[in-house]
Amino acid sequence: MSSHNERTGLQPLTKSSFISKENGQLREPWKKYTEQKNSIEGFISSQLSSEALRRYKVRVDIMKKSSHYMDVMWKDLSFGDQNYMTTSTMFHLIDPWKFQRMKKIGTTQVKIKLYLLEEFYKVIKHGKEQLETILCTYDMATFSSEWESIRERLAHVTKALSDFNSVLIPGKLHTKHRLISNMGHTKIPHIRLSVNIKMPVVFDKKESHSFQQSAMLKWYIEGQSTLHPSEQFEVRYKLITPTTLEEGSQFGTITVSSFSIEIGNLLPEKSYEFTIKRAETYCLVYGFWNDTIILKTKPFPTDHVDYLKKASCCFV
Repeated sequence: MSSHNERTGLQPLTKSSFISKENGQLREPWKKYTEQKNSIEGFISSQLSSEALRRYKVRVDIMKKSSHYMDVMWKDLSFGDQNYMTTSTMFHLIDPWKFQRMKKIGTTQVKIKLYLLEEFYKVIKHGKEQLETILCTYDMATFSSEWESIRERLAHVTKALSDFNSVLIPGKLHTKHRLISNMGHTKIPHIRLSVNIKMPVVFDKKESHSFQQSAMLKWYIEGQSTLHPSEQFEVRYKLITPTTLEEGSQFGTITVSSFSIEIGNLLPEKSYEFTIKRAETYCLVYGFWNDTIILKTKPFPTDHVDYLKKASCCFV
């Protein structure tokens, strides 16, 4: 039985169908189709590749794990320079109640930013899936008839990418009222507030180890030297699933000014949970995340256990 094309005398619709026999050039419909398709493929490969999406996700995770602080800058009216207000003297000039109110505003701003980052990432990821479906399923006729809709989807994803990057930029906080109360005849310096971030504190999993009755913990901050820390860290530890009163007392919190600590007086052959985060400061507005590691202490050597048993028998 002859095929439909043989009976009707029609040729299959291929790229060659759109090539002019006179000059060998692609006819306009096919040329336009290939240009549009190539533009989408180029957009996906440059902005929405698997590696690009991975980077976007990493940025979202880092923002969620980072510590967000209120930065206070003041302008010296005498000299016109700007400085970070780091001295306690300058903080004494600021109204504590007004500053706490601005910290709450800063906390709200951070929460909104984190929510928007998550939403923009979802739009970007879903947009890639839609565009890939279009490339795989649309033929030339569908591509042409749906081009305006496709352009809208491209614009939607492009805007989400732009908004995603803009949210990553630290934002200023606008104050309606002066943070410094009336200082008489003294000129009040102009204060500017912004919320900036510090990279998360993370355990060094390779360098953290447990022994029979202690654990050596090390941590780091990406891109920062571990030699001379300029801040304090809070280490918490607890025995997982204690079963006795002695085991129930196996927990604690330690504040240190270094990137390592050895915690002693632990019980052998037990699993402990350790957490690390920055110690809270006056300017912290958001920083709930902490890194966690679980280590199991080593058992005593067999000969040591036998010695303890013999020693205990002597006192019976």
